[in-house]
This record gives sequence, structure tokens and C-alpha cells, in this order.
Amino acid sequence: MLRFVIRRVLVMIPLLFVVTFLVFAIVNLGPGSPLTQYQENPRMSREDIQRIKENLGLDRPWPERYALWLGNFLRGDLGYSFINGASVSNTIATVLPNTLLLTGSATLLALVVAVPCGILAAVHRNSWFDNLVYFLGTAMASIPTFWLGFMFIILFAVRFQEWGLPSLPVGGMIDYRGDGGLLDRARHLVLPTVSLALLSMSSWMLYIRNQMLEVVRTDYIRTARAKGLRERATLYGHGFRNALIPLITLVGLSLPDLFGGAFIIETIFAWNGMGRVTVNAAVNNDYTVIMGGFLLTAFLTLFGNLIADVVYALADPRIRYD
Repeated sequence: MLRFVIRRVLVMIPLLFVVTFLVFAIVNLGPGSPLTQYQENPRMSREDIQRIKENLGLDRPWPERYALWLGNFLRGDLGYSFINGASVSNTIATVLPNTLLLTGSATLLALVVAVPCGILAAVHRNSWFDNLVYFLGTAMASIPTFWLGFMFIILFAVRFQEWGLPSLPVGGMIDYRGDGGLLDRARHLVLPTVSLALLSMSSWMLYIRNQMLEVVRTDYIRTARAKGLRERATLYGHGFRNALIPLITLVGLSLPDLFGGAFIIETIFAWNGMGRVTVNAAVNNDYTVIMGGFLLTAFLTLFGNLIADVVYALADPRIRYD
């Protein structure tokens, strides 16, 4: 197992370099630049803009700037924001826990709902509950995440407040007029977590249902029932453990979707996370912050897939990587 992890880590390193090169090329060859805000200012002369361009190093060809950025990155320096001068490393360290809290809560919620619903739908095949799970799973998979977030805001914040019902906050992480305690943070976390969880919940629920439909018809399940084993122990102890193996891979492969969805959800709900910071940097053509955001996303995605492979082997004793 250790040799496998080392090999995977060694493969991740060149992949990260490829991702940084492609992202750097795209953001530098795309329209706009960090100088746009200065060029639109009538008080700025051409000489001032040229001086700022030279100070930021934007007068050099982008391959040369990438080499300089890569050299600084290898020394642990991600640079400074072109817009506000803040350290990119400090910015990431500040907002990364918020993104991990959001994506972690969404993943946990999706699993807590998808696993029992998928199992019950498979056990009670063609029942009203099975049809409901299939309908909701298909419907949720067809709804765009950003539209769902706006609908939640309209319903649970605006309409609930108009109807005199307890409403939920729609922006930020805490209420600055309140105490900002744990309960306040939890209330602000509800809507973005549910919106992001539905992105994966629908596909996981249908996937577990289909896997369990195959498992419950296998010979070892019939043998366990014939031996008098309780139905709950048969389904969860024998059936679900075998259906869990492909689910681990599916969850690992869904991590890019979760982090990508966090970009949208954090922007809609003004959640101070890495996704919102990266989107704002993209709007302002803040190259260094964009690079830091996508580098972090690529690393978390590769690391998540590595963890999924390790857990895959732990869940199935037949799998050996060495």
C-alpha cells in the first residue's frame, strides 16, 4: 500500500505542473488584464499605466512570467494579488477552511440521505417509495445548481419572511448584528450546504439503488437469508458492503464536481470561501489569485482521488495494490 501511495504522489506532481501551465496560458491569453481598471480611469496617463505594467511584470511574455511564477511557487511563494496587494498564500489560508467546511458538510449530507434512500428503494422495488426516489433523483439531476440556489433564497428567505415563518439567512457566514456563535454559523450554512449536496445526492441515490438491485439478487444474499440471518444484517452487513465498493470510486470522482459547484454556490450565497475568491479574481483578471485557486482545486481533486483508492482497498480485502 505504501509503495502504491508513493507512486501516485509521484504521478500527481507532473499533473499539477501541467494544470498550472494550462491555467496560466488560458488566463494570460484570454481577453482583459489586471490593467483594465487603470485603463478605464481618465486620470491615469499612458506613462502611469506603462509604469504599473512594468512593476507587475506584465510587459514580459507570458511563458517567461510562467517560469518566474513556477520558480516562486517551488520556493513556497504564490505571489501577491494584482488588485489589493494581499498575499495569495495568506488569502488561501484564510478562506480554505470555509470551503472545506461547505464541501465536507455537503458530502456528508448527500451520503446520509442517498445511502438509506437508495437501499430502501432497491429493497422495495416498484413501490411508491422506489418511484418517488427515481423521480426525485432524475429531477434533481436535471436542475442547474445556480437556479436551485436562487429558488432556495426566494422560498426559505424571502417568502418565509413574508409568511411570518422562521427564515434562513441568504448571505455571508455570520450575522454581524448577532453574537456570531455556532448556531448562527449553522443557520448560514444550511442553504449553501443543501444546494451543493443536491448536486451529488441525486446521482449517488440512483447509483446505490441500481447497485443494490444487483446485489440483492445474488446467491450469497439468498444464502444469508436461508441461514436465518436478520434482514437488516443481510442488507447492510453483506449487501451494502459489496455495493459500497463502486460508490467509493464514484464519490472520489465526484469531488471535482463538488469543488466546481462550490465556486457557484459560494458566489450566490456570498460564502467567504476559495470558490468566491477565485470567481472575483477571474472577474478582475487577478492572475496570481486565479493561479492559487486553481492550483488548490487541482491538488484537492487529485488528493481526493488518492484517498478514494486507499479507502477502496480498505473496504475490499481482495484488493491489493502491491
